Amino acid sequence: MNDKLILDNYLLVLKSTVEVFVHGTLESSNIDIRECLKDGLDTIMTSQADTYDLMTKYGYYSVNNVDSSEVVKVLNKVTSEN
Repeated sequence: MNDKLILDNYLLVLKSTVEVFVHGTLESSNIDIRECLKDGLDTIMTSQADTYDLMTKYGYYSVNNVDSSEVVKVLNKVTSEN
């Protein structure tokens, strides 16, 4: 395995774990458990951001700027659908 593959897989695991923690936090009726899940969610999201930053730094994750006209098109489409 190479570093990119490891980080890709780790990022996917973090994203999946965020979903579990979000649902657990939303569905929890016990305040102590809810707070524990919220803390865990914050930790996972920090790890996700750190992993994304690392992948970007090494060129494993590329970010493309979107032209503002494309953003306007999407906003107009979403607005007209509602």
